[in-house]
Amino acid sequence: MPIVPDDVSEYGGDQDDDRGAARLSGPLFRDGTFRDGTFRDGTFRNDTSSAQPLPHAAAPQNPEPMPDAPQPAPAPQKKSAGRDLGAAIGVGVGLGVVIVASLFVVKAVFVGVVAVAVVVGLWELTSRLQERKGIKAPLVPLALGGAAMVVAGYARGAEGAWVALAFTGLAVLVWRMTEPPEGYLKDVTAGLFAAFYVPFLATFVAMMLTADDGAFRVMTFLLLTVVSDTGAYAVGWRFGTHKLAPRISPGKTREGLVGAVLFAMVAGALCMQFLIDDGTWWQGLLLGLVVAASATLGDLGESMIKRDLGIKDMGTLLPGHGGIMDRLDSLLPTAPVVWLLMVLFVGSS
Repeated sequence: MPIVPDDVSEYGGDQDDDRGAARLSGPLFRDGTFRDGTFRDGTFRNDTSSAQPLPHAAAPQNPEPMPDAPQPAPAPQKKSAGRDLGAAIGVGVGLGVVIVASLFVVKAVFVGVVAVAVVVGLWELTSRLQERKGIKAPLVPLALGGAAMVVAGYARGAEGAWVALAFTGLAVLVWRMTEPPEGYLKDVTAGLFAAFYVPFLATFVAMMLTADDGAFRVMTFLLLTVVSDTGAYAVGWRFGTHKLAPRISPGKTREGLVGAVLFAMVAGALCMQFLIDDGTWWQGLLLGLVVAASATLGDLGESMIKRDLGIKDMGTLLPGHGGIMDRLDSLLPTAPVVWLLMVLFVGSS
């Protein structure tokens, strides 16, 4: 076999390993022949009428592949939801049953459910802050103050919620004084943020419940938020191509936001017309629009927190959903918005 020099490869050296066999070209090769007149299949060029193979010439064992041979197109990949959809649906239905049963049987039981969700959410948030950032927000005063905040909002309205928030903040400041001063400022700052973000915003759900049709107001609030998230997911998964906030949440799309708005506006019109005393459909359209915006911003806000912490979910308590905070992200900022619009549209009682 003729020896081919190393410098005749089109790509050269080790580069050929990931390109397949290189096509032979250059000054040593013309029309498939070597410089001495020998064909590459082992015959002489001088005698084309009776070309004889060279002694001991062997036929090439691995013929060169066609350089421009078409490659089969890759099979299209099916879109994936990214989570265990069966578990997510099962957990969602279970939570819905608990909420509806407590909401329409005894209002005080529903307030207890909200308080428990607040305490668990605070535990998840403070745990992740300590694990990922070394921030030790005091959980005990936050949990006790958070539960008291929800009860105060139900029993005494907005004034009770503000007073409970103030005392919770004071308790956080004092509780942290029992430990060394290093990191005091960041710990109490995180504690005050947690007190406002989770229990204080949740008190508006309890305040909605105090109206005569309070159970239906809370149901409208929950339905619109869930429908907004569902519309965003369904439309975004099927039609989404333009990213909404790729640096914060790459999965969200502008098409999904349009779906959230449309779904929430339709649901809002139906709920205000048929569930809320003295409500009208046009109020529901406006309510749905605002809920879609607040729910999306709430989701993006928690996504920003999770990106800063370097985590995907706040917890693992709810299979297919993550943690409690992963379900409260849209609900918390939406609660004061719905409470305020309900008061403006139909009053507080």
